[in-house]
Amino acid sequence: MNLTKNGNGNDGPGGLRAARDRLSLDPLRNAWSTAPGPVRWAVYLLLVIGGLLLPNQAIGEFMAPSGSDWPSMLSNQIAIYVLLALGLNVVVGMAGLLDLGYVAFYAVGGYTMAIFATKYGWSFWESLFLAIAFAGLSGLILGAPTLRLRGDYLAIVTLGFGEIVKRTANNSSYVNGPRGVQGIPHPPTLSEFEIFGVQPLKYGLLDSRPYYYLLLLFIIIAIIFVKRLERSRVGRAWASIREDEDAAELMGVPTFKFKLAAFAIGAAIGGSGGVVFASQQTSINPQNFEFLVSALILAGVVLGGSGNIPGVMLGAAVLAWLPERFRGLSDYRMLIFGAALVLMMIFRPEGLWPSRQRKAELAEGTGGMGSMGAEVAGPGQTVTAEEGK
Repeated sequence: MNLTKNGNGNDGPGGLRAARDRLSLDPLRNAWSTAPGPVRWAVYLLLVIGGLLLPNQAIGEFMAPSGSDWPSMLSNQIAIYVLLALGLNVVVGMAGLLDLGYVAFYAVGGYTMAIFATKYGWSFWESLFLAIAFAGLSGLILGAPTLRLRGDYLAIVTLGFGEIVKRTANNSSYVNGPRGVQGIPHPPTLSEFEIFGVQPLKYGLLDSRPYYYLLLLFIIIAIIFVKRLERSRVGRAWASIREDEDAAELMGVPTFKFKLAAFAIGAAIGGSGGVVFASQQTSINPQNFEFLVSALILAGVVLGGSGNIPGVMLGAAVLAWLPERFRGLSDYRMLIFGAALVLMMIFRPEGLWPSRQRKAELAEGTGGMGSMGAEVAGPGQTVTAEEGK
């Protein structure tokens, strides 16, 4: 019995394989892999310069709907989503662990910042490092008793953890329950520092650009840190766990230890995003940390290309930008947004910009999610009922 493909192993009606080939980024990827070092560094430099110029109002006239504050959209939605997606990608894309409660770590970072800054008078930078440590510790606390679970069971536990954190904040008088925490201070300001008419260190409510630049700094640090891990023994262990956890254990990989490390690192990155969010908004409440945030960040990771840092960043940015760009369409914007996601998963199930390894895993039908316990039929493959027995 054929479940996914027609009997001759070709794609179904519509020529999906031809469409996927036309959308392939393989030529660009091949050119990048053979590019000399100086060319790569030049591209990196251009990307950083482009990121610094992104809040420009001329760009905002196209990117933002009429009457919207483009720099505010950049810092409040797009940059925050990109940073959170980088953290979740460590857990989902690199280690192959399905986390549906990632918003909990975002909340831990935000509330740690809010509590220590408002109740104990800590500065932004002191609260930042403590919040990152607390978020990482919460990842360890969640992972220690649960990471021996796999697949749906782990997903349910993480989903429950996200709800526990939200409900605890909602019912705790210490953080004012549903009213949340107000009066959260901004980072220290250096108003005399100015570049091309922009004061990148003048934090306040009127100009969102300094927060965007702060988030851009966090994103660059996260990319460098995660990329170095990916190329190390830790990254190779995560790859083996993602592809086949049982085989990794047989080869002597301490899978539990490395999964716990992935949870802690991903949580710490999410916590840093919560700190910036709390400081920029000057107030937070439990409604800022709904399950929808976890779902959207996970969708961004999958949409962009799970396991590939540029793809994950692209997916998160698109996911944050599209609904805001077409806000003028009222309720239809979400219908269009949902239809676009469905079409994307049909024509490019591996994501907008997958890594070579992830694309190969899908082609082989392994799905690349060893800890999730799922197998996915790749292009040109046939999954039969007998194989599933």
